[in-house]
Amino acid sequence: MSADYFKTIETPATSEFKDRGSKFLAFSYPIDRVEDFKKHLQTLKKEHPKANHHCFAYRIGTEGDVFRVSDDGEPSGSAGRPILGQIDSFQITNVLIVVVRYFGGTLLGVPGLIHAYKTSAALSIQSSVIIQKPVLINYRLQFDYLLMNDVMRLVKQQNCEIGKQELLLFCLMEIGIPKSNFELTLQKLKEIRGLELEAIQ
Repeated sequence: MSADYFKTIETPATSEFKDRGSKFLAFSYPIDRVEDFKKHLQTLKKEHPKANHHCFAYRIGTEGDVFRVSDDGEPSGSAGRPILGQIDSFQITNVLIVVVRYFGGTLLGVPGLIHAYKTSAALSIQSSVIIQKPVLINYRLQFDYLLMNDVMRLVKQQNCEIGKQELLLFCLMEIGIPKSNFELTLQKLKEIRGLELEAIQ
């Protein structure tokens, strides 16, 4: 996978896996920020209040260093890690998978749990579409409204993604510049007189 692009899932997906009476519902979501994860987890806990466990794993970013796993009361290492293992084996990022378990009365043991959570996560990834997205470098632009056409033309030409924008007499815009043509885009932006540029961390 080239460093200019990363793979993720296009839309949320769900799948179901059953083992000896226990039901495992897996929900996968594309996410960009840790805040997205919190919202999805809260929603699922409201939708499935009677579930015994809400185990999850997520990975965000292309460096692979932003991740978290949770066994949510299952034996240590039997849920969150196997879920993360599937995210990694499909080589995707910016993904959250939550597996909601309804206990069926029969203990599965640690190997059984690892198998169930791993399978549930894999099924939910397989039922979503994996897409390739450009790695973006984020910048904040400030400019006079009169420069709007020049800025917008360049943003479209270079396939930048527009995040926030406030278009008043004095405009503020946050854009993601594709890493693959970052140098050229930055140079062209600097050529627009009166445009202020600032990298967003």
